[in-house]
Amino acid sequence: MKTCVLAAMILAAPAMAWADKLDDLKSAGKVTIAIGNEPPFTAIDSAGKVSGAAPDVARAVFEKLGVPTLEAQVIEYGAMIPSLQARRVDAIAAGLFMKPERCAAVLYSEPVLCDAEALLVPKGNPKAFQSYADFATNATARLGAPGGGTEEKLALDAGVPRDRLVVVPDPQSGLKMLQDGRIDAYSLPVLSLNDLLAKSKDANLEVFAPVKGAPVYCDGVAFRQGEETLRDAFDVELAALKKSGEFAKIIEPYGFSADAALSTNREALCAQQ
Repeated sequence: MKTCVLAAMILAAPAMAWADKLDDLKSAGKVTIAIGNEPPFTAIDSAGKVSGAAPDVARAVFEKLGVPTLEAQVIEYGAMIPSLQARRVDAIAAGLFMKPERCAAVLYSEPVLCDAEALLVPKGNPKAFQSYADFATNATARLGAPGGGTEEKLALDAGVPRDRLVVVPDPQSGLKMLQDGRIDAYSLPVLSLNDLLAKSKDANLEVFAPVKGAPVYCDGVAFRQGEETLRDAFDVELAALKKSGEFAKIIEPYGFSADAALSTNREALCAQQ
């Protein structure tokens, strides 16, 4: 009988600890996250301040949860989940994209930072390109993409004929081709095109993202298995942040697309191979 009682106590103890995790963080007044120090996802400046899109979102959400201070440990990506499981950090906010095997090991929040396919187009997107299939059905449309890259394959799979799919050797060439009217759009991931556009300072161009029907890869803030209460509380405040527009104000200066994060969800991402 004593053995059964002891076993029950041992099983109950972790559950109680998990349930009280948010209260523990509130009491401590701080949360420690794992980061990779890989801008624009995460960064630490010369003064030691933790920044980057992922920590900035995490900081904003935890502040709303009553945890005012965010600290970080720089950890290699392969060691982040083991460090979380070993309780050396409270969460991971580092651009650790959701994959089925990771979703089985940790509890992810809803999407935060996404790397989606995008199109660089003339201002206002006058030909209304939103998908690779749009280039297949427009008999005169010419799309630029890196040779042998994901964008080229996605376009070909969508039916874009080879003679209207222009191989572009590098981003600057793609920018020049679009400016000269040799192509109608240039395709790369969101971050790459946002960076290219920002450096070009060309007010006559804009980025459309995400490309409809193309894969979207996203991270989320990762928590330990069993800490559903903390993860769910985080998700509630994250959703409010997205709805208010504050989420976009945090991540878009770093080059990320808020619309990309809003276009998908944890369930879909964790099932995506």
